[in-house]
Amino acid sequence: MAGGWARDGAVNEQIEASISDELQRMRAAQARAKAESRTHCAECEEPIPEARRAARPGVQLCIDCQQERDGSYNARGGINRRGSKDSQLK
Repeated sequence: MAGGWARDGAVNEQIEASISDELQRMRAAQARAKAESRTHCAECEEPIPEARRAARPGVQLCIDCQQERDGSYNARGGINRRGSKDSQLK
């Protein structure tokens, strides 16, 4: 049964697409964690201490570059990305 302007199954398609996107993001993060740690930072080429490489398997960035990256905000698409009536009401 469709609700509002949506066709049958549109809500379920949105939910499945959102779950699929999040699973893909999590699998990519998991693959990065299993990768071999770098000895030098991927951005600034400074050496990465052995203790950091041991504590964070798959580390690619030095502490300074990682803190800079963590401080920046990356907006991701929301759940309701097809511009349905529900998103216009909020």
